[in-house]
Amino acid sequence: MQYKSYNLEENFENLKSVNIALFYGENLGLINEFKSLIKEKNKKNSIIRFAQDELLKNNELLFNEIKNDSLFQEEKVILIDQTDDKIYNLIEEISKIIKDQKIFLFSENLEKRSKLRNFFEKAKDLAIIACYQDNEIGIRKLIQKKLKDFKSMTPDNINIILNNSNLERSKLQNELDKIVMYFQDKNLDTEKLEELLNTKINDDFNKLKDKALIGDRNKTNELLSDTVIDNDKNVYYINLINQRLKKLLEIRETNKNNIEQAISELKPPIFWKDKQNFILQAKKWNKKKIITLLKKTYNLEISLKSSYPTNNSVLIKKLIVDICRIANA
Repeated sequence: MQYKSYNLEENFENLKSVNIALFYGENLGLINEFKSLIKEKNKKNSIIRFAQDELLKNNELLFNEIKNDSLFQEEKVILIDQTDDKIYNLIEEISKIIKDQKIFLFSENLEKRSKLRNFFEKAKDLAIIACYQDNEIGIRKLIQKKLKDFKSMTPDNINIILNNSNLERSKLQNELDKIVMYFQDKNLDTEKLEELLNTKINDDFNKLKDKALIGDRNKTNELLSDTVIDNDKNVYYINLINQRLKKLLEIRETNKNNIEQAISELKPPIFWKDKQNFILQAKKWNKKKIITLLKKTYNLEISLKSSYPTNNSVLIKKLIVDICRIANA
């Protein structure tokens, strides 16, 4: 049975009576939001994640999870990523025996002739949710919802955010997170908003930050010469660095040997364009080094906020050099 994605965004309880649901489509940002929502709704339950390839290599993995329920265990929720028609036979069999558990499958675009898609569309007791790309109206609503407590939410400011998102939900969420972090007084200033969302400046600093965290001395030195450091955005730069450090710390605290698997389970997920940088950084930074650098950024932020030095950009560049040094320690 088909469900509308916008109805589920408003009320996810519509899926309460469904044991198996399939989310598919090109809107990866929306699919990732549904994944986060499922985890949020099932905090008290046992959540198990599989990639399709794992289950195809060993079908018994899924059957065992379905059959082996304990009276003392919370409801079991199973997430299966990267699915396509190869898993059709397995899901068809599972649908005949599943009782109290929940299974959520996630796919990229499935064609109309897909066996998996047709199976879910025709079955009355299963759910399928198409996640199509957002249109301008949908993106506007997301902006207004996220920033509903902000002042100066003028049409011009909304358009600035809208145009910068390119109607991509994943990019929009990154931009909205930056806005919430930067405008802590919840008062949007148009000029500062334009500066904040200046893709060229922000991309340049992110490249510099990433190369330093990877420990690439040559590229870091090259970018230090070419990157414009805005004195008015130094605390924002530190927050960008801290965000990445906290994500790296989250990986280290999972104590998983497989870094790439641990990264794939992060919520919110690492943007796909940034994933390779993140993998390289995770291999460089252990828990001790991360905590050392977090203390350093904390002290620098206090200094910047209290003394208002005129050489802020010099201090940020020194921090970048220190990051590269610690990465290679």
